[in-house]
Amino acid sequence: MSMPETIKPMDIEKRSFEIITELLGDRKLDPENELVIKRAIHTTADFDYADNLVFSPHAVKLGIEALKGGCDIVTDTQMAKSGISKATLAKLGGEVHCFMSDPDVAAEAKARGVTRALVSMEKAAKLGKPCIFAIGNAPTALIRIRELIDSGELKPALVIGVPVGFVNVVESKELIIETDVPHIVARGRKGGSNVAAAIVNALLYQILR
Repeated sequence: MSMPETIKPMDIEKRSFEIITELLGDRKLDPENELVIKRAIHTTADFDYADNLVFSPHAVKLGIEALKGGCDIVTDTQMAKSGISKATLAKLGGEVHCFMSDPDVAAEAKARGVTRALVSMEKAAKLGKPCIFAIGNAPTALIRIRELIDSGELKPALVIGVPVGFVNVVESKELIIETDVPHIVARGRKGGSNVAAAIVNALLYQILR
């Protein structure tokens, strides 16, 4: 077997996206959503994201506008937080929050017998500024977001709902798809913190790169 060709670091991503475009073939993607879909594929090497990502009307445009306006981002894992381009976000006046490890969140979750993700979303609802929620792990986070939306306590700028797994994952995503809130959701069981971060970055990179 011959050795792979040597590619400069800055050219690896470019070549990856060229390969993704080639492998998609004649498949036509909505131009507004194309970069988000391709970055999800790039992150996972899974072409199912060309079919399972559900976008509410103009979700990408609305997410970009929110980021330009300096909104914050709330994640349900430190992994998603670490994967988001915080330097790019900071230039726009926003920051990333993950409350999962906060002592007050842990204590309240234990006292109430609920998940930290659920309590984290309640804490995020009190931030007092527009937020994009990037959920890649916890269905209970999406369920609580839906409840807070229904009660009028939360109005997200965008919900990125891509938790991965088997318990309540499919159902929690459908709860977000049913809302009028702007959303990008990976329908089905697939997703993950890496996908949540990739979708956020796909929005950020359309503003600053």
